[in-house]
Amino acid sequence: MPEFRQNPATKEWVILAPERGARPRDVPQNVNSTEAATNAYEKDCPFCAGNEEETLTPSYRYPEQGDWQVRVVPNKYAALQSDLSTDRHSHGAFLSAGGYGVADVVVEHPRHDQTLATMSTDEVACVLRAFRDRHREIAALDRISLVTIFRNHGVRAGTSLRHPHSQIIATPIVPPHVRDPIYRAMMHYDETGQCVYCHMVEEELRQEKRIVMDTKSFLAFCPFAARSPFESRIYPKRHLPSFHLANDAELIELAEVLRVLLKRIYVGLDNPDYNFIIRSAPVGDHDVRYMHWYMVIVPRLATAAGFEIGTGIYVNTVSPEESARVLRETKP
Repeated sequence: MPEFRQNPATKEWVILAPERGARPRDVPQNVNSTEAATNAYEKDCPFCAGNEEETLTPSYRYPEQGDWQVRVVPNKYAALQSDLSTDRHSHGAFLSAGGYGVADVVVEHPRHDQTLATMSTDEVACVLRAFRDRHREIAALDRISLVTIFRNHGVRAGTSLRHPHSQIIATPIVPPHVRDPIYRAMMHYDETGQCVYCHMVEEELRQEKRIVMDTKSFLAFCPFAARSPFESRIYPKRHLPSFHLANDAELIELAEVLRVLLKRIYVGLDNPDYNFIIRSAPVGDHDVRYMHWYMVIVPRLATAAGFEIGTGIYVNTVSPEESARVLRETKP
């Protein structure tokens, strides 16, 4: 039976309507999946080991000497540039600003045929450390207000190169899409004295219906008000507003959780296209009590149509309880 569900952090509504979609085991295979790369090296790929001259000078490299495991390089085709201003200009009733910002590409592995789902835990940990360390460096810049880390896997998710890579984009503004949930989290804390995200973790643990993985420091689950099939999240159990505050031990544990979760998605859903985002507090809010960083993974198994675009209310045809069950039972 269809029902409305609300995300307690954002107050956004979704419609859960399993009757409108096929059961998870009936989801057509290969329709939404990305064909895996088969060659370890491609001569025309700018990110493959041996083709380093095709990219700009790296801002981060691990290890610093010898063969590299992870490289962070400026995006050659960046939407923002670090040498521009942040000055704002009025155009009658309209407003514009200089295109200042930072746009990095994180080359996650020297091999062309790898992805986070097929890497080792140590290799994933290297990627996470690059995320964290580069996040810290960028956040120290005077005019940066928000650092966003994300991964587009597959054409439907927006990628243009198959080589395993992620992106970091930093902006001098915090857009309403990000600011509104922060405001609601602040209101929740003012009303209850509790972080809404910590509360969500506690409630998911109490109900035990949508959990995929539960470790010492992290909880992976399909959220109660998931907007699309198999949407998954990873929350740290320790209250941390910003991702760059995670310590080395936490990153190693997180690497295992992320690797296994992505491998279950890779195996159970036949390597679907997906978007992966790290939600973190804006620069300067790293010690607030109402924010809590987390990761969200959205497999591209559904397409927003007129109702979703017109109302902002998403229709999810696979319940998060069923999504979590399928992922739990999939052998990574």
